[in-house]
Amino acid sequence: MRMRGRSKAAVILAVLAVTASVGGCGETVPGTALPAGGTTGGSGKINTNFDKLLRECDVVSLEDIGKVVGEGTYPTPSFNGAVCMWDLDGGSTGSGMVTLSWYELGSLSNEKQNNDRLGYVTNDITVQGRRSLETRRPNDPDSCGVSAPAADTGIVGWWINYRAGSQHSDPCEGARKLVELTLNLAR
Repeated sequence: MRMRGRSKAAVILAVLAVTASVGGCGETVPGTALPAGGTTGGSGKINTNFDKLLRECDVVSLEDIGKVVGEGTYPTPSFNGAVCMWDLDGGSTGSGMVTLSWYELGSLSNEKQNNDRLGYVTNDITVQGRRSLETRRPNDPDSCGVSAPAADTGIVGWWINYRAGSQHSDPCEGARKLVELTLNLAR
């Protein structure tokens, strides 16, 4: 008798799973369907080949990052994912961190809105003829970020965060240079 009870329970669970699966297929999803590689409604196309996946962190070499942030500084990769991070050691600037973000569907207006919401100070600048944003946190002269439209679609941004009170060059100038290198290499 026990085997029959277990068999019945297994059959009932299987029927419930199939019913739940089929029921989910009848749902209508709002929106406009786009063909693979179709546009986002903006000016660019979405890369559906995913051929650049996980390569964003290599867009500027470790050597070039080190040159930009401070003579003799060694950037060590510390995180690769939605953003890329490097710890800074040695050199003329001491320790710190550099961060790269690259959002395929990002925009400068969205970055500006988020910066405003966080209470950051954002200024319009130009990088390689493109309107870009320079962002600083209030009362923090040791860090700065620069964001610009990516070469194809979306937005690319670099942040430099030097150790508080350390001797270093202007973090905004370094972030701007890293964006410039990224745009040069992304073409």
